[in-house]
Amino acid sequence: MPSLAEIASTLRLVASPGIKPKELIAAVREKHPETTKKEIVRAAFFALSDGNDASPAQSNELYDFALKERGTDDHLITKTPKIKK
Repeated sequence: MPSLAEIASTLRLVASPGIKPKELIAAVREKHPETTKKEIVRAAFFALSDGNDASPAQSNELYDFALKERGTDDHLITKTPKIKK
């Protein structure tokens, strides 16, 4: 199983302006086939925060991907409880 840093490194290599989330996930899974979507999203956040320099366009793509995909799994979405007065 690849480490978070290895997945982040792969993300930095494949992220490009205009890449779609599904394409980004597929590109990472070509190199790391057993990697889950959740791990890829975590690695995207890691890639943004680990201090490695990336191009602004690449950073924007990773940031957008990580934010959009972080809560798209049905089991992660929770409802806000209603407060009764």
